[in-house]
Amino acid sequence: MRYLVNISYNGELYYGYQKQPDKPTIEENIEICLSKILNQKINITGSSRTDRKVHALDFYFHFDYEKELDTEKVKKSLNSLTNEDIYIKSIKQVDDNFHARYSVLNKEYKYIINTGEYNPIKRNIELQYNKKINIDLIKEASKYLIGTHNFKSFTSDTEKENYTRTINYINIAEESEIITIYINADGFLKYMVRNIVGLFLDINEGKKEISDIPYILNSLDRRVLGTKVEPVGLYLNKVNY
Repeated sequence: MRYLVNISYNGELYYGYQKQPDKPTIEENIEICLSKILNQKINITGSSRTDRKVHALDFYFHFDYEKELDTEKVKKSLNSLTNEDIYIKSIKQVDDNFHARYSVLNKEYKYIINTGEYNPIKRNIELQYNKKINIDLIKEASKYLIGTHNFKSFTSDTEKENYTRTINYINIAEESEIITIYINADGFLKYMVRNIVGLFLDINEGKKEISDIPYILNSLDRRVLGTKVEPVGLYLNKVNY
């Protein structure tokens, strides 16, 4: 039987979602706890990978277990054993053909930027940019990235067979002095969102021009891009199946 688990987590103290030798990760912590609860080795499969210090408000993984589970009981047990940075929101049985990663239709990330005064309390959950952003300029720049493109210029990963992704929308919201950038796509490359936000901030500061974007895309070369923003303001916000 296959079970789908919905979680959220604060990634500040972790080296990303995926297991790494001798480093704390979200996947490792959950697998250890779930294996203890079910008295056997359990491997989980996540909906995506998030990098070091990146957060998730809506993350899924699946696991297989031969018996029918009391999902509410397992949920409570997991929440009592996993680190406090991780919260299990729900567990449900799904079809055996369902796959937490390959059944995903699209995902939405959001990036939070503080344009006001430096806030030490929130320095690990939002980018402390601490200067004004020209929202209209950034919105205009975002239009050049929406749609299907080869995003090789927006990743440091040189081993992918396919760098083509479709961005369905980029929405930018402003509330008080907080700017939130929402990006929805059928998939994301490593550092893709952080590089896109970095480009927007370079344009805001006059280091890049909107007219540079077609050249950056067509170059297929990360070196022509500029800033990659810090991971602290990045959240996996929604996974859609």
